[in-house]
Amino acid sequence: MEIAVISGKGGTGKSSISAAFATLENHVVLADCDVDAANLYILFNPVVEKEKAFVTGQKAVIDERKCTNCGYCIDFCRFDAIRYENDKVIISETLCDGCVLCSRICPYDAINNIYEDKSRMYAGSFRNGRMVYGRLAPGEENSGKLVNMVRQEAKREAENNQLAVTIIDGPPGIGCPVISAITGVDHVIIVTEPSVSGLHDLKRTIEITSKFNLKSWVIINKSDINSNISELIKTYCKNTRIDILAELPFDSQMVEAMVQCKSIIEWLPDSTISQKLIHAFNRITNGS
Repeated sequence: MEIAVISGKGGTGKSSISAAFATLENHVVLADCDVDAANLYILFNPVVEKEKAFVTGQKAVIDERKCTNCGYCIDFCRFDAIRYENDKVIISETLCDGCVLCSRICPYDAINNIYEDKSRMYAGSFRNGRMVYGRLAPGEENSGKLVNMVRQEAKREAENNQLAVTIIDGPPGIGCPVISAITGVDHVIIVTEPSVSGLHDLKRTIEITSKFNLKSWVIINKSDINSNISELIKTYCKNTRIDILAELPFDSQMVEAMVQCKSIIEWLPDSTISQKLIHAFNRITNGS
C-alpha cells in the first residue's frame, strides 16, 4: 500500500504528519519526495547505503583558452545568460537553460556543455524500516524526474524487504513533482490549514487528485486557529465527497517533537494529536 501525503501549499505540517505515520508501523518504506527541501532525513538520520547522482540537464561553460571575447554568442542567448563583465564574456550558471545554442554557433568552438549532476538520490535504513530521499542541488530544476527516481527506488526497497506500507512525503503545490509523487498510489492525504490560501490551494489540489481517480482524504491541521474557515473546508469536502480524515488542533509540542528529532507519535504517544493520527492511519490501512 502506497500512501502519499501532499499539500497545496507549504507550511501546513505535511512532513510532520508523514513522519508520524512512518513511526506507527515497525517496518515501512518512507520516501521523501519533497526534493526541493527534503527534511525527513534530518529527523530520522538514516544510514545511507546507496547514493545515486541525478542529472538535471546541461549548462554552458566557456573554454577561456579558446574564447576571444568576441561576444557573438550574446545576441543569440534568449535567456540573457551571457554578458560582458570586465571586458570578458561570461555565462551565468543560474540563468543558463542548457539549450546548447551558444555552443553550436560559437565561431571558435569555445563553449562546452557539461551535465549537471550535483543532485542526489539516497537510500538506506532508519529506525522504522527503509528510507529513500532526494536532494535537489541549489538552482537546479525540479521537473519531477528526481521524484520519480525516489519513488522507483522506494518500490524496489518495498519489494526487496517485503514491506507492505510505503509512506510518501510529497512536494507542495500542484506541479509536475506532485503528479510524479501521487501517480498510481493507493491513497492521497491532502493536508490543509484553515486559512484563505489553505482553502484555495486545497481546492486546486483536489481538482488534480480527482482527475487521477485517486482515493483522497483531507486532514485539517491547526483546525482550531480559525473555526470559520475550518467549517468552510468541511463544507467544501462534503460537497465534493472527500472524507475528512482528521482535524488536528494546534499544539506547540509538534515543534518540540521535531526539535528532539522525533515524530509526535514518538514524543507524546498519548497526546490528542497522536491519538487522532493513530485513528486516521488505522482508518486508511483497515480500509474503513
